[in-house]
Amino acid sequence: MKKLIPLILTVLLAFPAAAQQRAVSRAGDAPGKVRRYLESVSAGQTLKGSSLGVLAIKANGDTVVAWNSSQRLIPASNTKLITTGLALLELGPDFRFETRLGYSGRIEDGVLKGDVYIIGGGDPTLGTDDSVAIPLQTLFGRWKKLLTDAGIRRVEGRVVGDGRYFDGPIEKDSWSYQDIGTYYGAGGNGLGFYRNILNVQVAAGKKVGDPVSVKPTYPELPWMTYGNLAVTAEKGSGDQLYLFNTDLAPVAEMRGTFAIDRNPKKEECSNKFGALTCAHYFKEYLARNGVEVAGIADLDDRGLLRAPDRTVLGIPADSLTVLGGTQSASLKKIAHITNDRSDNYYAETLYRTLGKVKGGSADYQECRKVESAALRRMGLDPSSVRIIDGSGLARDNWISPDFFCAFLRKLMDSPVYTDFLEILGSPGDPGSYAPRLQNEDKALKQRIRYKSGSMEGVRCYSGYIVPSGGGKEDTIVFSVMLNNCVSPSWSHLPVVDRIIALIASEN
Repeated sequence: MKKLIPLILTVLLAFPAAAQQRAVSRAGDAPGKVRRYLESVSAGQTLKGSSLGVLAIKANGDTVVAWNSSQRLIPASNTKLITTGLALLELGPDFRFETRLGYSGRIEDGVLKGDVYIIGGGDPTLGTDDSVAIPLQTLFGRWKKLLTDAGIRRVEGRVVGDGRYFDGPIEKDSWSYQDIGTYYGAGGNGLGFYRNILNVQVAAGKKVGDPVSVKPTYPELPWMTYGNLAVTAEKGSGDQLYLFNTDLAPVAEMRGTFAIDRNPKKEECSNKFGALTCAHYFKEYLARNGVEVAGIADLDDRGLLRAPDRTVLGIPADSLTVLGGTQSASLKKIAHITNDRSDNYYAETLYRTLGKVKGGSADYQECRKVESAALRRMGLDPSSVRIIDGSGLARDNWISPDFFCAFLRKLMDSPVYTDFLEILGSPGDPGSYAPRLQNEDKALKQRIRYKSGSMEGVRCYSGYIVPSGGGKEDTIVFSVMLNNCVSPSWSHLPVVDRIIALIASEN
């Protein structure tokens, strides 16, 4: 996650004074090198005033180290461990999302006197350039063939983006107002396009105080009206641009500042009209391939048909003729990308699909109930944590190292453990994991399988350390959670890396 507003976190919860001691006494937790290092860094300036919770425990139950491990902290993207783990467990690694094509009305002499519907089924890969996605032209070609095979050569009505598969608002209501305008706060309903990202090219003005140049590029959203209040700021002030938008109206405004010494760049913002965007691009594809369509529309979370300007056109047809559909890659492949890229859009899709499939609703309240029930089936107590979204973007998620380790140990005894292990990253992997544990031995790094989580003041890493020798029972399950940290990342990240490396040296 990037560019989050400065955050001073106060998440110490009321629990008995004995539990607030720096080191939690547990059987097998004899003072060792990990414990001594934690004592040293906790007394130093780097982590001064921070909240640090650590637990490392072997699969056989032997504790390597416990340090404030029952303290509930903000997990950030470590939440995705629970989302992807439960998705594999509850839906299965081979689960696939289906997008269907249908129509309303009737066909007369090759003319559809009705609307074409793209019926979303939650597939987060539609229109993306991810390796697991069907290339867009191939996807549209398959959809057009369904129309051609049905004898449709012209459409008097519209292409309708139908995202009703996910009911309820497209975002979690407690997400930051700034976050929802970024690519990682896009949200979405059951039909998206290009991960609901809007690329915007920005450039500083010639002098401080000049407007920032703001040019939306892809995807094209011809129904949108854009405002620009962003100004050029002094040298060294960085990128503090935020797009403010909503799915309630086709209006967006760029606000904030962009330093005069910054190079022009592509800003990744959110597109709140994923279903309509998918309809727009399919309509354009049909036009280029000889099928005329009158217009486009989408459906809101109440099921009302809307024009691009958000005018309500009426209630959609009671019944549709479904022509066929296309399926996504497997859930395992999608979950791998979710964790590898720490993709919030993918994570929220998995979370809401759990709610839809297991509880009949993708509304966030139902998703939370479904997740709690799944955790109870694993033998865990969901009342000991607070999880309200699938990605960890919400600041009111609270999870302890104890709970992360309990969850990860339970997964070890599940039929999806091998699949789950394969969707986790290792230090040195491409992307955000590349700079981690740079000074450590390659063989040690390859034994670590984990997920990172970060926000302003938050750094969390949880996962497994597979043994260099011995059996599965020697696998170390660990969680290192740092909150309220105001020191720069170059200062505290090596400390977190060293904690993990010391834990890894224990097996």
